[in-house]
Amino acid sequence: MDWERSRAAVPRFEFLEQAGSTNDELRIAATGEDAAAWPHGAVVVTDEQTAGRGRLGRSWLAPSGKTLAISLLLRPGSGQGPALPLEAYGWIPLIAGAAMTEAVRRELDRARAARLEEATDDADADADGDGDGPGLLDVELKWPNDVLVSGYKVCGILSELLPPEPGEAAPAGVVVGAGLNLTLDEHDLPTLTSTSLLLASGRRPDADAVLADYLGGFLELFDAYRAAGGDAVVSGVAERVGSLCGTIGEEVRVELPGGRMLLGTAQGLDADGRLLVLDRESDESQAVAAGDVTHLRYE
Repeated sequence: MDWERSRAAVPRFEFLEQAGSTNDELRIAATGEDAAAWPHGAVVVTDEQTAGRGRLGRSWLAPSGKTLAISLLLRPGSGQGPALPLEAYGWIPLIAGAAMTEAVRRELDRARAARLEEATDDADADADGDGDGPGLLDVELKWPNDVLVSGYKVCGILSELLPPEPGEAAPAGVVVGAGLNLTLDEHDLPTLTSTSLLLASGRRPDADAVLADYLGGFLELFDAYRAAGGDAVVSGVAERVGSLCGTIGEEVRVELPGGRMLLGTAQGLDADGRLLVLDRESDESQAVAAGDVTHLRYE
């Protein structure tokens, strides 16, 4: 595959036949002697990652050729726009998650449209058009960094800050990694709560199309956010993320750093992108900046 659409979406696109971790590859390149050759929006991708990481230090492994590991470089302090305040960085994983949620929705819509085209009679068309059709599956963002299809995880996102340049306070950039399950079958799935685009749609996905949709959508939304000085409301980021985030309104269990458990109702997001949870015990709202969230409707 030549990744024509994806290459056109970003200023630099590198596909690796194999990588330990695309986040590591991009971090090393973006902070090394040739750092200037890795601009805002540069991307490293592989379909064979051997030492990927997830949140909380979890390993992320997948069979060769059945997933995409995607790492995108943001340089919020570059000369291409106003520098992003440090307190605004909390929205970056949510922007990535929103872009991936929309890209997955479009891929499932394409799969459903293709099935409808292949229908040979009205009965087949009616069967494909009912509520179980792949284009009608529930695709949502789970705060802060997972994309779910009908409650099953199809993508996870991990953001990492680059160290500041000498004499600077702000990070030199942010590497945003995403792991997308493309063609895993039931025997390949890493957990019982995972899925893939193939399993969700019944068709092999167009990997270049979904990747290009993600990259283009991510950079468009992030650049609008940066242009607004990191104001999530003015840029439209808060509304866009809120409309895609299935966590809002759900009964949730949050495993907080240190092992404390929070049970309650997810009410929304605050100005910094933190999840607001109404605590069952205290009946007070708590802002959660980091934690492992479970939607209780799926238990």
